[in-house]
Formats: sequence, C-alpha cells, structure tokens
Amino acid sequence: MDPIEIGLWVTGGLLVLVLLGMRVAFAAALAGLVGLVLIFWAKRDFDPERLGWAITVAAKTAGQVPHSKVASHELSLIPTFILIGYLAYYAGLTRALFEAAKRWIAWVPGGLAVSTIFATAGFAAVSGASVATAAVFARIGIPEMLKIGYNKQFAAGVVAAGGTLASLIPPSAILVIYAIIVEQDVGKLLLAGFIPGAFSALVYAGLIIGIAVIFKSVGPPVGGFTWRERFAALPGALPIFAVIFIIIFFVYNPLPEGFRIWLFGWREIGGDSWGTPTEGGALGAFIVFLMALYRGMRWPELKSALLETAKLTVMIFTIIWGVLIYVRFLGFADLPGAFSDWITSLTVSPMLILVCILLAYAILGMFMDAIGMLLLTLPVVYPAVMALNGGEDVLAADSAFGMSGEMCAIWFGILVVKMAEFCLITPPIGLNCFVVAGVREDLTVQDVFKGVTPFFIADALTIAGLVAFPAIVLWLPSLA
Repeated sequence: MDPIEIGLWVTGGLLVLVLLGMRVAFAAALAGLVGLVLIFWAKRDFDPERLGWAITVAAKTAGQVPHSKVASHELSLIPTFILIGYLAYYAGLTRALFEAAKRWIAWVPGGLAVSTIFATAGFAAVSGASVATAAVFARIGIPEMLKIGYNKQFAAGVVAAGGTLASLIPPSAILVIYAIIVEQDVGKLLLAGFIPGAFSALVYAGLIIGIAVIFKSVGPPVGGFTWRERFAALPGALPIFAVIFIIIFFVYNPLPEGFRIWLFGWREIGGDSWGTPTEGGALGAFIVFLMALYRGMRWPELKSALLETAKLTVMIFTIIWGVLIYVRFLGFADLPGAFSDWITSLTVSPMLILVCILLAYAILGMFMDAIGMLLLTLPVVYPAVMALNGGEDVLAADSAFGMSGEMCAIWFGILVVKMAEFCLITPPIGLNCFVVAGVREDLTVQDVFKGVTPFFIADALTIAGLVAFPAIVLWLPSLA
C-alpha cells in the first residue's frame, strides 16, 4: 500500500470507531498511531522484522505531539474565556443580563424566548463555551418561560439553540482552535465573529416572533414593565458590556504612534495593540473576578467556577491531543494534498463544491461533537477550499470567491464554526440538547430535540446569508 491508500483505510477505520461510540479523542489518537506505524513500516516494505522499529518510531513521533502543539500561547485563551463565563455566572451577572433583556424585549410576541436569545448572545460575549451557556440558561430562562405557560419543549429548544451562539460570538473557543489549526490570525478571526453572531441571534429572534404570531399559545408576550423598571435593570447588565469593551479596546485598539511600553523582560512594544488576545482574555478574567468578589462571591462559588473551567478545558485539550496525533499521520500520508488536487480537478462551480462541503459537515455533525469534527476535517478540507479560491496568496481580483486568500480563510472559518453550532443541536449527538436535558429533570433529550427543530430553518437561513453576502463576515476584520 502507498501512503494515500494507508491514509484512506485508516480514516475509514476512524469513522467506524466514532460511529461505534468511541470518544473522538481516543479514536483519533488510536487511528493516528496505527497509521504512523503503517506509514513507517511501509518504508521497510512491511518486513516483519522491522515492525518493532516502526512501532518505536511511530510512538516517538506521536509522543511529541501533545506538548509541541498544545504548549501554544494562543491555546491559553481557551481556559481564560471559559473562566470568564463561569465567574460571570457565579457573580450573578447572567441573571441580571436576563432580567434586563426581559424588561426591554418581553413585550413582543414570544418576547420571553426572544429575551433569552439576546441574553445568551450577551453572555456568549464573555463566555467561550456553548455548553456552559446552555447549562446556565437552562437554570435561568426555562423556569421563567414555563411560569407563564410556554410549551416546555419549545422553551428547552430556545435555550439549546441560544447556547450555540457562544461558538461564534467572541470569545469563542472553537474559533481559537480553528485559527491554530489553519495558522491564521486569532485576533482577526475573533473580530470576524461579532457581526455573524449578532446576525444569527436576529434570525433566531425573527423565527421565534414568527412562530408566536402564527401560534398564539406558543409564546405569550409579557408586559407591565414601566420605563423606570426598564432603566433600573440596566446597571446590573452593564458590567458584562464593560468587560466586552475593555477586552476589545485592549486587543484591537492600537497604541498611540511613537508610544512605547517596556514590559516583561524589557520587551519593547510600540505602534501595535495594547496586548494580544491571550492577554486580553486574562485581563477580562481578572476584571470579572474582581466584579464577582464585589458582588459577594465567596470560596465555594470560586471553587465551583475553577473546577467547571478545569473540567471543560481538560475535555477540550484531550480532544486536541488525540486529534493532532491523527493530523500528524495525515501529514505523513499526504492525504490533504491529494484531496486538494482532486477537489481542484473537478469541473463544477467552486461555490457548488463549497456548498457540498458545508452539507457534508451537517451530516458529519450528526455523529460527532463540534470540536472533534473540525479538528479531524480541517487539515484535509481547509487546503482544498483555499486551493479552490486560488491559493493562500491569491488576490481578490484573481480569486474564485472574490476575496483574497487571507479573507477566504476567515470567511470559511466563520462558515465552518456556524456549521459546528448547527451540529450542537442536531440529533443524535447534539451536545447542547443533552446538557439542557441534564440540567432539567423534567425534560428528556427527546423533548429538547423536538424543541430545537424549528431552529434548523433559522440556521440554514443564516448560513445561506453568510455564503451569499461575505461582507457580513469580512467587514470588521478588513478594518483591523
């Protein structure tokens, strides 16, 4: 067997393991290790006496991956972003945000559900994890909706779908992972997520209002709030927006021309932003920590926030470790290059190929978690999409999609992360649905899956809008 054939057989075996229920991290690590053994053994013509040598070399190659790849400055963003979200929850900022959204928006048809969507969007701007967002609002939003007569399946669907917004709205752990895998600028990718995230929230809100208008019993409006009560709710929500503003200012605002700062190890900085996204995330976590202390958080709440952050971070990093071993094998097998050559040899429209790739993500996401799916596919799919557009260095005038190589990488990143959002609510693996059902004892997973069904339409409309109008994604990063 040549390396390409080994790559195809091992990839097929990996898919079988995943479909059989093995965790993506372990399935990918096992497949990658076996693939490396076969690659090295093939170089010795599968001589039985050299099998031990092949296993030794493969083990050493795989063993270098966890530290060399995960000891990345950019990956330290993930625990800080997750910590911000949990600290905000334990500080009571989440409930204050929901209360403000309810008083200002709940008067429209389906208003409490719309308020939940916008509150999850606001919380997503200080939390990098969809799972955490869904868990938090399952405790806050669902009881409020059930109290005024919402269908419990619909209420659960609203929370599960709203939780997916944390995948797109910065700070987003999945966007950070995408940036690292494809070696693109983390700051620009995070910036690119703001408008598509807001657009996605508006589409969700429009869908809810439409359903509430057609089916009067689904989401009765909530009135009775005076203007005094509405304005009185704003101060409680302002800390979240203050943190967002500070992080954006710190990461994206350039230092005054000629201004110099001497920092750690006499590192000279000038004419650049105040700090990196990693430093911005750490600053945001520190600010929310101070807010939480001011609002009465004590050791039990801090301990819970730290433990939940550690659990989620370990889960994400374990997936990254396992999948990167498989990615190392793909490099030796040259499967990404072969796939790129095949894609570019097709005689159909590049846009049609892109749409087919997105549809393949929708199907694959039914059987895999979002992070694992992206980590497994991007090393193969990303080079093919870039080749379709004309390459990494192509200019907009010469490209297939009407954008430069750098902008294409950002645009495709937002599209695949939105597909990852979609996968968080699709059966049978939709993780957000399991989280909501786990938090609420009165709900089954089947109830939540039924409740999120209408939001498939909203996600399809959002993705279509992002494909048809790339400026929604690219306007902000083009200003950076």
